[in-house]
Amino acid sequence: GVLLVGPPGTGKTLLAKAVAGEADVPFFSISGSDFIEMFVGVGAARVRDLFEQARKKAPCIIFIDELDAIGRTRGAATMVGGHDEREQTLNQLLVEMDGFDSTSGVVVMAATNRPEILDKALMRAGRFDRQVVVDKPDLKDRIEILKIHIRKLKLGEDIDLNVIAQRTPGFVGADLANIANEAAILAARHGHKAVMMSDFEAAIDRIMAGPEKKNRVLSPAEKKRVAYHESGHALVAVTVPTGEPVHKVSIIPRGIGALGYTLQLPVEEKFLSTKKELLDQIAILLGGRVAEEIVYGDVSSGAQNDLERASEIARAMITQLGMSEKLGPITYGREQRSQFLNVSGGMERNYSEATAKLIDEEVKSIIDDNYKRVHKILSDHRDKLEKLTAHLEEKEVIDGQEVYSICDLPAPDLRA
Repeated sequence: GVLLVGPPGTGKTLLAKAVAGEADVPFFSISGSDFIEMFVGVGAARVRDLFEQARKKAPCIIFIDELDAIGRTRGAATMVGGHDEREQTLNQLLVEMDGFDSTSGVVVMAATNRPEILDKALMRAGRFDRQVVVDKPDLKDRIEILKIHIRKLKLGEDIDLNVIAQRTPGFVGADLANIANEAAILAARHGHKAVMMSDFEAAIDRIMAGPEKKNRVLSPAEKKRVAYHESGHALVAVTVPTGEPVHKVSIIPRGIGALGYTLQLPVEEKFLSTKKELLDQIAILLGGRVAEEIVYGDVSSGAQNDLERASEIARAMITQLGMSEKLGPITYGREQRSQFLNVSGGMERNYSEATAKLIDEEVKSIIDDNYKRVHKILSDHRDKLEKLTAHLEEKEVIDGQEVYSICDLPAPDLRA
């Protein structure tokens, strides 16, 4: 058996469809949830029936989508109510998969995004022993996927797939298809003869930050404060040594709560972060609040999400990444997190009250040190902060090139 595992939207079912088309043999497709019914025994009977049909049509392929619906680990839960029907179905599947050898010409494929909850008996050699990880696409893969999705679109001459792919780290195939559709809709809405780069930019902004709220009118005082806040982020981002290049700064309200945003683009795909880079990320996140404090001598609720993310990074540095000199290279607490679904199952605490106090002190120390560092950066470059804010207030959206020219810095080459 072949088990396709990976995050949602990466193309596991699509891969199975491709195999069905290429293999030139009968292909049986069924979803895990199709086996479970309100009547007891129906699931097991369906499994028997499916494999019986498959043997008659051999050689053939059986594909079970969302295998976790029936393949969940059997455990003590059955003692207290449990789910006998699902377990019967799973038992029948185990018997069928081991009840014939590979010479019978039936290959079983399945897809799931929760491999960690599957029954061990299902994963052993002879059953689903081949695991194919269908992971999120990297930069080159995203460019190739975009080429497929833009084939049907009439494109403007300024389209740069490299920049689109750079702007979408962590996006899966389904997201990229959505961006192409959204860009086409926006082009039609704006009356463009072809889909322009600006349509793709707007589509990515819409998907990442939500639609523009043109009717949410900020008062002049609030608009100025948001402009200072975003300028603070941008100025720190272009000043710290490892900050990723600033691509765009906007003070147009979007989505549910965002009144503005500063967008940075990675120069290259990265899979590791150093301690210096994480500290610089925290500094950039604190830039908005510090700018407000310097200008107004007061802070606002606008920095809530920034503080949340900065605290999260600082805590991860101490408890998970061993980046504290006082606590040493040890991980504290164990988070039960799904491998491919970004869902936390809670934190298992395995340290004392004294250590918890020390962790809190270290997290506070990281935030405080960076707060002082950012305060110095923005105080030293107060003139640039004022220029950037005035420009942003006037134009509402400025791109990275303008940010760098206002700050008298050379713009980085994104094609590195």
